[in-house]
Amino acid sequence: MPYHFRFGEADSLRIRFALSPLWETHSAVRVLARPRQQGYHLPWLRRIREAAAGLDLGPLQLLMPLHGHSPDFLYPPPVGPAAAFAEEIAAVRETDPALARDDFVRALADTPGAAATPEGRRMLADPAGAVQRLADVLQETWEALIAPEWPRLRAVLEADVAYHSRRLAEGGLERLFGELLPGVAWSSQSATLTVAYRGEHVRALDGQGLVLMPSVFTWPDVVSGFDPPWQPTVVYPARGIGGLWTEAGDRTPEALARLLGRARADVLCALDEPAGTTALAHRLGLAPSSVSAHLSVLREAGLLTSRRYGHQVLYERTPIGIALTGSARE
Repeated sequence: MPYHFRFGEADSLRIRFALSPLWETHSAVRVLARPRQQGYHLPWLRRIREAAAGLDLGPLQLLMPLHGHSPDFLYPPPVGPAAAFAEEIAAVRETDPALARDDFVRALADTPGAAATPEGRRMLADPAGAVQRLADVLQETWEALIAPEWPRLRAVLEADVAYHSRRLAEGGLERLFGELLPGVAWSSQSATLTVAYRGEHVRALDGQGLVLMPSVFTWPDVVSGFDPPWQPTVVYPARGIGGLWTEAGDRTPEALARLLGRARADVLCALDEPAGTTALAHRLGLAPSSVSAHLSVLREAGLLTSRRYGHQVLYERTPIGIALTGSARE
């Protein structure tokens, strides 16, 4: 049963992409409790096992029914294209306790017996205190599990945004929505975006536009259903997560390393998706200055192209660079 977004005349001009470290933090907690979502993330899960064991994630996971409502105030759609975690968690802490309690009632009702647990009763009796405790858990989770990996995660998310922004510019809404996921469909006749999601919902955008938010930890789901007053939003799995936790050296063929040099070949092979200097340096364990020098040489050789996206320059392989990395693997 799908979710239908009805576009008005102005809404197609108000589509924007956004990234949310708070969303990734919350979704990572869900992955820890959902074996179905763990496949791509097993290397990360092995790495953070000890740190995760030291966190009390029970209160958050109590509000994550297998099917049903999760409190929107815990991960509201970001107001800008790339909010900082500190800004997002500050907004969570300022949540109206009455709004939070309504969200608690709905979420707890979707897990049989959750409202009768000691933690469930505590949330309902003191929603203001519960908001602060949940914000504390999210803060601790961010610092322990997500912040150390954020440059790597952000690079994948920004590359996805760059890719889909290009598709929007080249082919309009039909091409953009047609490539997000099989569960997303656009009807130009009715100006309606249909998202395969739990429940039957119809929401007129009424000039608010739509936020599209790629996510690393949402796979394999598409998530929507943010209720007013929140901005209409669709969260979808980012491209490139299959190689997210693969070390660059594991992807570099020996023949290419002999041709270009190990470090330069690693840089070329790490660009399965567009990325910036800082993200590549973090991923490869190299100094940003070294990565910048390698990128310049590869671009001068015609193996890379670059373009500015927001505050940074993103690099991606040219057809020659793609052919070179592909032929070296054969």
